[in-house]
Amino acid sequence: MKTRVSIGNQVETFVRTLAPEPRRAVRQALKGLADDKGDIRQLEGKLAGLWRSRIGRIRVVYGIKAVKSERVVFCIYANYRPVIYAILEQLLASGIVDEIRN
Repeated sequence: MKTRVSIGNQVETFVRTLAPEPRRAVRQALKGLADDKGDIRQLEGKLAGLWRSRIGRIRVVYGIKAVKSERVVFCIYANYRPVIYAILEQLLASGIVDEIRN
């Protein structure tokens, strides 16, 4: 099955704000998600059904869905480790994350 990586607006904006070296590392990691490469792990608890990719201190959270005959990796949020999970729980409460998880 073919895999496509879809980058959300927040992720794209966050990546643009990074210095050149971290930006390069994050972009390379995002490309690697199509082949399940990198430091990836499935999230638990309230965020079950989502995955995270760790790139140094940066985390990218994504969901995986089958769309037609294609596997799509939806990158929904990226930020530094200390804040990302608290913000994701707020997004979960608002219902935004449920669209990707289910």
